[in-house]
Amino acid sequence: MMGALAAGLAWFVADTYRGTRLLQWVRTGDVAQTAPASGLWGETAERVRRLVRVRERMTSESQDRLNDFLGALQASPNGVTLLDVQGRIEWFNHTASQHFGLDARRDMQQYFGNLVRDPGFAAYLAGRDYSHELAVPGRASTALRPVNLSVQLHPYGEGRLLLLSRDVTAVQQAEAMRRDFVANVSHEIRTPLTVLSGFVETLQTLTLTEPERERYLGTMALQAQRMQTLVNDLLMLSRLEGSPPPGLADWVSMPNLMAELEREGRELSAVLSAKVSRVVTLVFEVQCQCELSGSASELLSAASNLVSNAIRYTPPSGEVHVSLSPLPDGNVEFSVRDTGPGIAPEHIPRLTERFYRIDRSRSRDTGGTGLGLAIVKHVAQRHGAELTIASTPGHGSKFSIIFPLERVRQIG
Repeated sequence: MMGALAAGLAWFVADTYRGTRLLQWVRTGDVAQTAPASGLWGETAERVRRLVRVRERMTSESQDRLNDFLGALQASPNGVTLLDVQGRIEWFNHTASQHFGLDARRDMQQYFGNLVRDPGFAAYLAGRDYSHELAVPGRASTALRPVNLSVQLHPYGEGRLLLLSRDVTAVQQAEAMRRDFVANVSHEIRTPLTVLSGFVETLQTLTLTEPERERYLGTMALQAQRMQTLVNDLLMLSRLEGSPPPGLADWVSMPNLMAELEREGRELSAVLSAKVSRVVTLVFEVQCQCELSGSASELLSAASNLVSNAIRYTPPSGEVHVSLSPLPDGNVEFSVRDTGPGIAPEHIPRLTERFYRIDRSRSRDTGGTGLGLAIVKHVAQRHGAELTIASTPGHGSKFSIIFPLERVRQIG
Protein backbone atom coordinates (compact mmCIF):
# COMPACT_ATOMS: atom_id res chain seq x y z
CA MET A 1 0.00 0.00 0.00
CA MET A 2 2.77 2.41 0.91
CA GLY A 3 4.61 1.49 -2.26
CA ALA A 4 1.61 2.32 -4.43
CA LEU A 5 1.15 5.63 -2.62
CA ALA A 6 4.82 6.48 -3.06
CA ALA A 7 4.65 5.60 -6.76
CA GLY A 8 1.55 7.75 -7.20
CA LEU A 9 3.17 10.66 -5.42
CA ALA A 10 6.29 10.29 -7.55
CA TRP A 11 4.20 10.29 -10.71
CA PHE A 12 2.28 13.35 -9.51
CA VAL A 13 5.48 15.21 -8.76
CA ALA A 14 7.00 14.24 -12.13
CA ASP A 15 3.82 15.16 -13.97
CA THR A 16 3.58 18.47 -12.17
CA TYR A 17 7.20 19.16 -13.07
CA ARG A 18 6.54 18.37 -16.75
CA GLY A 19 3.41 20.56 -16.64
CA THR A 20 5.34 23.38 -15.02
CA ARG A 21 8.09 23.19 -17.69
CA LEU A 22 5.42 23.16 -20.38
CA LEU A 23 3.80 26.24 -18.84
CA GLN A 24 7.15 28.00 -18.79
CA TRP A 25 7.74 26.98 -22.42
CA VAL A 26 4.34 28.45 -23.42
CA ARG A 27 5.04 31.63 -21.44
CA THR A 28 8.33 32.24 -23.24
CA GLY A 29 6.49 32.14 -26.58
CA ASP A 30 9.42 30.48 -28.36
CA VAL A 31 7.66 27.60 -30.05
CA ALA A 32 10.75 26.90 -32.12
CA GLN A 33 12.34 25.17 -29.11
CA THR A 34 11.61 21.53 -28.46
CA ALA A 35 8.66 21.04 -26.11
CA PRO A 36 10.01 20.11 -22.63
CA ALA A 37 7.49 17.31 -22.08
CA SER A 38 6.33 13.96 -23.31
CA GLY A 39 3.24 11.87 -23.02
CA LEU A 40 0.00 13.79 -22.54
CA TRP A 41 1.84 17.07 -21.92
CA GLY A 42 3.97 16.44 -24.98
CA GLU A 43 0.91 15.98 -27.20
CA THR A 44 -0.60 19.12 -25.67
CA ALA A 45 2.62 21.00 -26.43
CA GLU A 46 2.67 19.75 -30.01
CA ARG A 47 -0.92 20.86 -30.55
CA VAL A 48 -0.11 24.26 -29.06
CA ARG A 49 2.91 24.48 -31.37
CA ARG A 50 0.75 23.73 -34.41
CA LEU A 51 -1.89 26.26 -33.42
CA VAL A 52 0.75 28.93 -32.87
CA ARG A 53 2.38 28.20 -36.22
CA VAL A 54 -0.99 28.37 -37.98
CA ARG A 55 -1.65 31.72 -36.31
CA GLU A 56 1.81 32.96 -37.21
CA ARG A 57 1.33 31.91 -40.85
CA MET A 58 -2.07 33.61 -40.96
CA THR A 59 -0.60 36.74 -39.38
CA SER A 60 2.28 36.72 -41.88
CA GLU A 61 -0.09 36.28 -44.81
CA SER A 62 -2.31 39.08 -43.50
CA GLN A 63 0.72 41.35 -43.17
CA ASP A 64 1.83 40.48 -46.70
CA ARG A 65 -1.63 41.31 -48.03
CA LEU A 66 -1.62 44.57 -46.09
CA ASN A 67 1.81 45.45 -47.48
CA ASP A 68 0.64 44.64 -51.00
CA PHE A 69 -2.45 46.80 -50.48
CA LEU A 70 -0.40 49.69 -49.12
CA GLY A 71 2.06 49.24 -51.99
CA ALA A 72 -0.79 49.53 -54.48
CA LEU A 73 -2.04 52.68 -52.75
CA GLN A 74 1.50 54.04 -52.76
CA ALA A 75 1.73 53.50 -56.52
CA SER A 76 -1.64 55.15 -57.17
CA PRO A 77 -1.48 58.27 -59.38
CA ASN A 78 -4.08 59.80 -57.05
CA GLY A 79 -3.39 61.03 -53.56
CA VAL A 80 -4.63 58.77 -50.73
CA THR A 81 -4.80 59.96 -47.12
CA LEU A 82 -6.29 58.01 -44.20
CA LEU A 83 -7.78 60.03 -41.31
CA ASP A 84 -8.90 58.72 -37.92
CA VAL A 85 -12.19 59.62 -36.22
CA GLN A 86 -10.72 62.93 -34.99
CA GLY A 87 -9.46 63.86 -38.47
CA ARG A 88 -5.81 63.12 -37.69
CA ILE A 89 -3.49 61.69 -40.33
CA GLU A 90 -2.88 57.94 -40.00
CA TRP A 91 -1.24 57.28 -43.38
CA PHE A 92 -0.73 58.92 -46.77
CA ASN A 93 0.93 57.97 -50.03
CA HIS A 94 3.65 59.80 -51.94
CA THR A 95 1.18 61.53 -54.28
CA ALA A 96 -0.77 62.98 -51.34
CA SER A 97 2.54 64.15 -49.88
CA GLN A 98 3.20 66.11 -53.09
CA HIS A 99 -0.35 67.46 -53.28
CA PHE A 100 -0.45 68.84 -49.73
CA GLY A 101 3.22 69.16 -48.81
CA LEU A 102 3.04 66.47 -46.13
CA ASP A 103 6.06 64.93 -44.37
CA ALA A 104 5.78 61.45 -42.83
CA ARG A 105 8.09 62.20 -39.90
CA ARG A 106 6.52 65.56 -39.13
CA ASP A 107 2.83 65.34 -39.97
CA MET A 108 1.73 61.86 -38.89
CA GLN A 109 -1.07 62.10 -36.29
CA GLN A 110 -1.49 65.80 -37.03
CA TYR A 111 -4.94 67.24 -37.69
CA PHE A 112 -5.34 67.40 -41.45
CA GLY A 113 -7.50 70.52 -41.22
CA ASN A 114 -4.64 72.35 -39.51
CA LEU A 115 -2.24 71.52 -42.32
CA VAL A 116 -4.55 72.35 -45.24
CA ARG A 117 -5.79 75.82 -44.37
CA ASP A 118 -8.35 76.30 -47.09
CA PRO A 119 -11.70 77.82 -46.03
CA GLY A 120 -13.58 75.79 -48.59
CA PHE A 121 -12.09 72.53 -47.35
CA ALA A 122 -12.77 73.46 -43.71
CA ALA A 123 -16.44 74.01 -44.55
CA TYR A 124 -16.50 70.78 -46.57
CA LEU A 125 -15.00 68.80 -43.66
CA ALA A 126 -17.37 70.32 -41.10
CA GLY A 127 -20.46 69.96 -43.30
CA ARG A 128 -20.25 66.14 -43.35
CA ASP A 129 -21.69 66.07 -46.88
CA TYR A 130 -19.07 64.19 -48.86
CA SER A 131 -21.23 63.27 -51.87
CA HIS A 132 -19.37 65.69 -54.16
CA GLU A 133 -15.81 66.63 -55.00
CA LEU A 134 -14.21 69.89 -53.93
CA ALA A 135 -11.64 72.01 -55.78
CA VAL A 136 -8.74 73.31 -53.66
CA PRO A 137 -5.37 74.83 -54.59
CA GLY A 138 -2.34 72.56 -54.29
CA ARG A 139 0.51 73.27 -51.89
CA ALA A 140 2.83 74.28 -54.75
CA SER A 141 0.25 76.56 -56.42
CA THR A 142 1.34 80.08 -57.37
CA ALA A 143 -0.21 82.89 -59.37
CA LEU A 144 2.06 82.17 -62.33
CA ARG A 145 1.86 78.36 -62.06
CA PRO A 146 -1.49 77.39 -60.54
CA VAL A 147 -1.98 73.84 -59.23
CA ASN A 148 -5.60 72.78 -58.81
CA LEU A 149 -6.66 69.68 -56.87
CA SER A 150 -9.95 67.84 -56.78
CA VAL A 151 -10.52 66.19 -53.39
CA GLN A 152 -13.29 64.03 -51.94
CA LEU A 153 -13.77 62.39 -48.56
CA HIS A 154 -15.16 58.86 -48.23
CA PRO A 155 -16.27 57.57 -44.77
CA TYR A 156 -15.15 54.04 -43.87
CA GLY A 157 -14.75 51.87 -40.79
CA GLU A 158 -15.95 53.36 -37.51
CA GLY A 159 -15.85 57.07 -38.22
CA ARG A 160 -12.61 57.08 -40.23
CA LEU A 161 -12.23 59.02 -43.48
CA LEU A 162 -10.47 58.22 -46.76
CA LEU A 163 -9.36 61.37 -48.60
CA LEU A 164 -8.73 61.01 -52.35
CA SER A 165 -7.02 63.82 -54.23
CA ARG A 166 -6.05 64.25 -57.87
CA ASP A 167 -4.29 66.97 -59.80
CA VAL A 168 -6.76 68.41 -62.33
CA THR A 169 -4.58 71.31 -63.47
CA ALA A 170 -3.80 69.77 -66.86
CA VAL A 171 -7.43 68.73 -67.38
CA GLN A 172 -8.67 72.25 -66.61
CA GLN A 173 -6.05 73.80 -68.85
CA ALA A 174 -6.97 71.40 -71.66
CA GLU A 175 -10.64 72.27 -71.21
CA ALA A 176 -9.84 75.98 -71.29
CA MET A 177 -7.76 75.46 -74.44
CA ARG A 178 -10.62 73.52 -76.00
CA ARG A 179 -13.08 76.32 -75.25
CA ASP A 180 -10.69 78.93 -76.60
CA PHE A 181 -10.02 76.82 -79.67
CA VAL A 182 -13.73 76.41 -80.46
CA ALA A 183 -14.35 80.12 -79.86
CA ASN A 184 -11.42 81.12 -82.10
CA VAL A 185 -12.39 78.78 -84.92
CA SER A 186 -15.98 79.98 -84.73
CA HIS A 187 -14.82 83.59 -84.85
CA GLU A 188 -12.42 83.01 -87.73
CA ILE A 189 -15.06 81.27 -89.82
CA ARG A 190 -17.91 83.60 -88.89
CA THR A 191 -16.24 86.67 -90.40
CA PRO A 192 -15.78 85.35 -93.96
CA LEU A 193 -19.15 83.61 -93.79
CA THR A 194 -20.80 86.92 -92.91
CA VAL A 195 -19.09 88.59 -95.86
CA LEU A 196 -20.09 85.77 -98.22
CA SER A 197 -23.69 85.78 -97.02
CA GLY A 198 -23.93 89.54 -97.45
CA PHE A 199 -22.58 89.49 -101.00
CA VAL A 200 -24.73 86.48 -101.96
CA GLU A 201 -27.81 88.38 -100.76
CA THR A 202 -26.67 91.45 -102.70
CA LEU A 203 -26.20 89.44 -105.89
CA GLN A 204 -29.63 87.86 -105.45
CA THR A 205 -31.58 91.04 -104.76
CA LEU A 206 -29.86 93.89 -106.63
CA THR A 207 -29.18 94.59 -110.25
CA LEU A 208 -25.46 95.18 -110.56
CA THR A 209 -23.20 96.39 -113.28
CA GLU A 210 -20.62 93.98 -114.60
CA PRO A 211 -17.71 95.70 -112.83
CA GLU A 212 -19.64 95.60 -109.54
CA ARG A 213 -20.45 91.95 -110.02
CA GLU A 214 -16.83 91.14 -110.76
CA ARG A 215 -15.69 93.03 -107.66
CA TYR A 216 -18.23 91.26 -105.45
CA LEU A 217 -17.34 87.85 -106.85
CA GLY A 218 -13.65 88.57 -106.32
CA THR A 219 -14.27 89.45 -102.68
CA MET A 220 -16.36 86.32 -102.23
CA ALA A 221 -13.61 84.18 -103.75
CA LEU A 222 -11.07 85.78 -101.43
CA GLN A 223 -13.21 85.00 -98.34
CA ALA A 224 -13.81 81.44 -99.54
CA GLN A 225 -10.05 81.02 -99.97
CA ARG A 226 -9.54 82.34 -96.46
CA MET A 227 -11.89 79.69 -95.05
CA GLN A 228 -10.22 77.02 -97.15
CA THR A 229 -6.80 78.01 -95.82
CA LEU A 230 -8.11 77.89 -92.26
CA VAL A 231 -9.60 74.43 -92.78
CA ASN A 232 -6.37 73.17 -94.36
CA ASP A 233 -4.32 74.47 -91.42
CA LEU A 234 -6.70 72.86 -88.94
CA LEU A 235 -6.46 69.54 -90.78
CA MET A 236 -2.68 69.81 -90.83
CA LEU A 237 -2.55 70.42 -87.07
CA SER A 238 -4.91 67.52 -86.44
CA ARG A 239 -2.76 65.21 -88.53
CA LEU A 240 0.44 66.35 -86.84
CA GLU A 241 -0.99 65.73 -83.38
CA GLY A 242 -2.67 62.43 -84.20
CA SER A 243 0.02 60.58 -86.15
CA PRO A 244 3.34 59.05 -85.06
CA PRO A 245 6.45 61.17 -85.69
CA PRO A 246 8.35 60.58 -88.93
CA GLY A 247 11.10 58.01 -88.76
CA LEU A 248 14.71 58.12 -89.92
CA ALA A 249 14.30 56.04 -93.09
CA ASP A 250 13.03 58.76 -95.48
CA TRP A 251 15.44 61.48 -96.59
CA VAL A 252 14.53 64.92 -97.95
CA SER A 253 16.89 66.86 -100.22
CA MET A 254 17.23 70.30 -98.64
CA PRO A 255 18.59 72.03 -101.79
CA ASN A 256 15.46 70.85 -103.64
CA LEU A 257 13.25 72.02 -100.78
CA MET A 258 14.98 75.42 -100.80
CA ALA A 259 14.38 75.68 -104.53
CA GLU A 260 10.67 74.99 -104.03
CA LEU A 261 10.55 77.56 -101.23
CA GLU A 262 12.16 80.17 -103.46
CA ARG A 263 9.65 79.52 -106.23
CA GLU A 264 6.68 79.82 -103.84
CA GLY A 265 8.15 82.87 -102.11
CA ARG A 266 8.68 84.79 -105.33
CA GLU A 267 5.19 83.94 -106.53
CA LEU A 268 3.68 85.21 -103.27
CA SER A 269 5.82 88.33 -103.38
CA ALA A 270 4.67 89.04 -106.95
CA VAL A 271 1.00 88.63 -105.98
CA LEU A 272 1.33 90.95 -102.99
CA SER A 273 3.31 93.48 -105.04
CA ALA A 274 0.51 93.57 -107.60
CA LYS A 275 -2.11 94.14 -104.89
CA VAL A 276 -0.45 96.72 -102.67
CA SER A 277 2.36 97.99 -104.93
CA ARG A 278 5.22 97.04 -102.64
CA VAL A 279 8.47 95.28 -103.45
CA VAL A 280 10.34 93.02 -101.02
CA THR A 281 13.84 91.77 -101.77
CA LEU A 282 14.16 87.99 -101.40
CA VAL A 283 17.50 86.28 -100.80
CA PHE A 284 17.81 82.48 -100.66
CA GLU A 285 21.14 81.02 -99.62
CA VAL A 286 22.05 77.32 -99.45
CA GLN A 287 25.32 76.67 -97.60
CA CYS A 288 24.65 73.03 -96.78
CA GLN A 289 24.37 70.32 -99.42
CA CYS A 290 22.58 67.84 -97.27
CA GLU A 291 19.50 65.73 -96.68
CA LEU A 292 17.25 65.63 -93.62
CA SER A 293 15.42 62.52 -92.46
CA GLY A 294 11.73 63.08 -92.03
CA SER A 295 8.59 64.05 -93.87
CA ALA A 296 9.03 66.19 -96.98
CA SER A 297 5.47 67.56 -96.81
CA GLU A 298 5.80 68.55 -93.16
CA LEU A 299 9.18 70.20 -93.63
CA LEU A 300 7.93 72.12 -96.65
CA SER A 301 4.81 73.23 -94.77
CA ALA A 302 6.81 74.52 -91.79
CA ALA A 303 9.39 76.30 -93.94
CA SER A 304 6.68 77.79 -96.18
CA ASN A 305 4.87 79.21 -93.18
CA LEU A 306 8.01 80.99 -91.99
CA VAL A 307 8.82 82.35 -95.43
CA SER A 308 5.27 83.52 -96.21
CA ASN A 309 4.96 85.21 -92.79
CA ALA A 310 8.20 87.09 -93.38
CA ILE A 311 7.09 88.23 -96.85
CA ARG A 312 3.64 89.33 -95.63
CA TYR A 313 4.91 91.36 -92.69
CA THR A 314 7.99 92.94 -94.26
CA PRO A 315 7.32 96.54 -95.34
CA PRO A 316 8.09 97.93 -98.84
CA SER A 317 11.76 97.98 -99.78
CA GLY A 318 12.47 95.48 -96.98
CA GLU A 319 14.42 92.25 -97.27
CA VAL A 320 13.74 88.62 -96.43
CA HIS A 321 16.79 86.40 -96.12
CA VAL A 322 16.26 82.61 -96.14
CA SER A 323 19.27 80.41 -95.46
CA LEU A 324 20.24 76.80 -94.83
CA SER A 325 23.61 76.50 -93.11
CA PRO A 326 25.66 74.04 -91.07
CA LEU A 327 26.52 74.80 -87.45
CA PRO A 328 29.89 74.08 -85.75
CA ASP A 329 28.38 71.22 -83.71
CA GLY A 330 27.18 69.43 -86.86
CA ASN A 331 23.54 70.51 -86.57
CA VAL A 332 21.82 72.29 -89.45
CA GLU A 333 19.99 75.59 -89.17
CA PHE A 334 17.15 76.71 -91.41
CA SER A 335 16.52 80.40 -90.76
CA VAL A 336 14.26 83.17 -92.07
CA ARG A 337 15.35 86.72 -91.26
CA ASP A 338 13.32 89.80 -92.16
CA THR A 339 13.50 93.57 -91.78
CA GLY A 340 9.92 93.87 -90.57
CA PRO A 341 8.54 95.78 -87.56
CA GLY A 342 9.85 93.23 -85.06
CA ILE A 343 8.12 91.69 -82.08
CA ALA A 344 8.00 92.93 -78.49
CA PRO A 345 9.58 90.51 -75.96
CA GLU A 346 6.34 89.83 -74.09
CA HIS A 347 4.74 88.37 -77.23
CA ILE A 348 7.53 85.96 -78.22
CA PRO A 349 6.72 83.11 -75.73
CA ARG A 350 3.12 82.97 -77.00
CA LEU A 351 3.70 83.21 -80.74
CA THR A 352 3.31 79.46 -81.28
CA GLU A 353 -0.09 79.32 -79.53
CA ARG A 354 -3.00 78.65 -81.81
CA PHE A 355 -4.69 81.82 -83.04
CA TYR A 356 -2.41 84.06 -81.01
CA ARG A 357 -1.93 87.34 -82.84
CA ILE A 358 0.00 90.47 -81.93
CA ASP A 359 -2.24 92.62 -84.12
CA ARG A 360 -5.48 91.00 -85.26
CA SER A 361 -6.31 93.67 -87.83
CA ARG A 362 -2.88 93.37 -89.47
CA SER A 363 -3.21 89.57 -89.53
CA ARG A 364 -6.53 89.78 -91.32
CA ASP A 365 -5.05 92.21 -93.86
CA THR A 366 -2.24 89.79 -94.63
CA GLY A 367 -4.53 86.74 -94.77
CA GLY A 368 -3.03 84.89 -91.80
CA THR A 369 -4.99 82.24 -89.90
CA GLY A 370 -3.05 82.40 -86.64
CA LEU A 371 -2.08 78.72 -86.98
CA GLY A 372 1.14 78.94 -88.98
CA LEU A 373 3.62 79.09 -86.12
CA ALA A 374 1.72 76.39 -84.23
CA ILE A 375 2.25 74.15 -87.26
CA VAL A 376 5.95 75.10 -87.38
CA LYS A 377 6.38 74.23 -83.69
CA HIS A 378 4.72 70.81 -84.11
CA VAL A 379 6.77 69.95 -87.20
CA ALA A 380 9.99 70.93 -85.42
CA GLN A 381 9.13 68.79 -82.39
CA ARG A 382 8.23 65.80 -84.56
CA HIS A 383 11.66 66.03 -86.21
CA GLY A 384 13.59 66.42 -82.96
CA ALA A 385 14.38 70.01 -83.92
CA GLU A 386 14.23 73.27 -81.98
CA LEU A 387 12.37 76.41 -83.02
CA THR A 388 14.02 79.63 -81.87
CA ILE A 389 12.69 83.17 -82.25
CA ALA A 390 14.81 86.31 -81.95
CA SER A 391 13.34 89.74 -82.55
CA THR A 392 13.85 93.39 -81.69
CA PRO A 393 11.05 95.94 -82.24
CA GLY A 394 11.94 98.12 -85.20
CA HIS A 395 14.80 95.86 -86.33
CA GLY A 396 13.15 92.77 -87.74
CA SER A 397 12.93 89.15 -86.64
CA LYS A 398 14.73 85.85 -87.14
CA PHE A 399 12.99 82.47 -86.97
CA SER A 400 15.23 79.41 -86.94
CA ILE A 401 14.69 75.66 -86.94
CA ILE A 402 17.78 73.81 -85.74
CA PHE A 403 17.86 70.17 -86.85
CA PRO A 404 19.94 67.65 -84.86
CA LEU A 405 23.02 65.99 -86.28
CA GLU A 406 21.44 62.51 -86.29
CA ARG A 407 18.90 63.67 -88.87
CA VAL A 408 21.48 65.19 -91.22
CA ARG A 409 23.23 63.44 -94.10
CA GLN A 410 25.65 65.12 -96.48
CA ILE A 411 25.16 64.67 -100.24
CA GLY A 412 27.25 65.30 -103.29
